[in-house]
Amino acid sequence: MLSKPETIAYLSIKEYCFSKKQIKGVVEASQFKWNFTWAFNKGSLLMSPSLGRALIEDALLRFLLRKDYELEAGNQYKFTISAKF
Repeated sequence: MLSKPETIAYLSIKEYCFSKKQIKGVVEASQFKWNFTWAFNKGSLLMSPSLGRALIEDALLRFLLRKDYELEAGNQYKFTISAKF
């Protein structure tokens, strides 16, 4: 039986500012690394660099929507992406 492809993404929260209603952090998966800003009041996710962003953007957005109020600055989290890269 074939196993489903997956990649573990590691998320590090650098800043959580409730007054600005945003979270800043870094997400790493495989050999890729991105900085992101999640403006949770607007539902806006900004990521850089653009290289490989399409691989993780949807999975990161789903994770943030599900967990944003549980996240804390200085902590690290991980989630699984249903793709291998």
